[in-house]
Amino acid sequence: CLTALAVNTYAQNFNWVSSTEGNTWKQSKVKLQSSAGQTPLLDISGTEEGTTFKAWGTTFNELCWDALNMLTRDEQDDLLKKMFSPEGELRFNRGRISMNANDYARDWYSCDEVSGDFQLKYFNINRDKLAIIPFVRAAQKYNPDMTFWMSPWSPPSWMKINNDYPVRSDRTNKMSPLSDVVLYEDNTETRDNVFPRQLAVNDYMIQDPRYLQTYANFFCKFIDAYKEQGIPIDMIMYQNEAYSYTPYPGCAWTAEGTVRFNVEYLAPTLKKHHPEVALYLGTFNTNRYDYVDKILSDPRMPQSVQGVGFQWEGGQILPKIRAKYPQYKYMQTESECGGGTFDWRAGEHTFHLINHYLGNGCEEYTFWNNTLCDNGESPWGWKQNALIHVDSKTRTATLTPEYYAVRHYSQFVTPGSRVIAYKPSTEGRTPVLVVETPEKKKVVIAGNFSDEAKKVTVKLRDRYLNIELQPHSFNTFEEK
Repeated sequence: CLTALAVNTYAQNFNWVSSTEGNTWKQSKVKLQSSAGQTPLLDISGTEEGTTFKAWGTTFNELCWDALNMLTRDEQDDLLKKMFSPEGELRFNRGRISMNANDYARDWYSCDEVSGDFQLKYFNINRDKLAIIPFVRAAQKYNPDMTFWMSPWSPPSWMKINNDYPVRSDRTNKMSPLSDVVLYEDNTETRDNVFPRQLAVNDYMIQDPRYLQTYANFFCKFIDAYKEQGIPIDMIMYQNEAYSYTPYPGCAWTAEGTVRFNVEYLAPTLKKHHPEVALYLGTFNTNRYDYVDKILSDPRMPQSVQGVGFQWEGGQILPKIRAKYPQYKYMQTESECGGGTFDWRAGEHTFHLINHYLGNGCEEYTFWNNTLCDNGESPWGWKQNALIHVDSKTRTATLTPEYYAVRHYSQFVTPGSRVIAYKPSTEGRTPVLVVETPEKKKVVIAGNFSDEAKKVTVKLRDRYLNIELQPHSFNTFEEK
């Protein structure tokens, strides 16, 4: 019996799903071998602890809902089921919601644009009821147990020092170019190989205590309003991309302002009115390690926030930050969204990002626009990719390469799975991730981003997964 248990530690056969451009989701079987075909990229001993993965998520944006509504009801239902059903293909169980307009809203709005309304008498989510909430409810039809987190792109314009929703002027907004002076003032210090090269010298959120407390109350009002709509928000972040100085909705923050608002206002207000809601710090989209370290090193921070969220350039410093601050939970907050190409290369980039963030301890992974039409352009002139592409002329939908890149992970890495090993794609353009599901089955996910077929070996205790990956392919191997 003991011998049989040892031999059958892993099943001998794995299901193999492979996708290449124009030839997606091809299924076959592969058998483990007793000897290695070549030096293993990963060696799994069976004693690895790893990080427990919790959720795949996506964002609920107005332009996504508009794209879906170009389709018939049956087509919408089919795509919603694919995305959100626990038995679907992407199996999203987490939603991200923007408080006030984001860059993929139809245009600028906030929940209270009445200047000086410190009592928030005019606060409302009427605009959200037109698209965002119907979109969420359509998803809840297929997964009523979904949970949600929230962050703003910009405070109401009257709470900002420039009295407008962007950070800088541009042809796509009506902000006066004269207001740009407050971004850097006379500071000309720049640094290469970092983002941003030049840091804002002012908090665009007014730092007067009355404004800061009103804004903290604003968060709680938003949580209350969504709860009344049957949409549970269980985590918030103070700001999306405080280091992108945008012509679309945004808000620049200094390190001092970030600490002040989160520690002195948002955390205690949330604890008083919504102790069940977690506060994470983010979203960090900067690779300036010293700057993020300055914020996290404040001695009051561990009592105020439970986790940290990274996206875009912030992912570059994730391993170093996580090593210094292991007490926090970590999550990826926005998958990079490309430039409206909807091509295979964009899918490979997304595949690489998932490998990087899961391999470096993120418990959640959030995708940005799930559905866009035509060239994916926002009202502010930025073209982006999405998982589902809709042609507005023919009113037809296509599953993009990124859709399949995501599916190769999300259909198999279920909540509660442990990410136990990974090999980054920078090493030979062959990202590999090994996961153990709650059912104790192993899943190996591997990509080949090179122009030639590549032989790969992964050692699973005393057996070897020897495979040859097609050029530019996504692959998932699931233990039977």
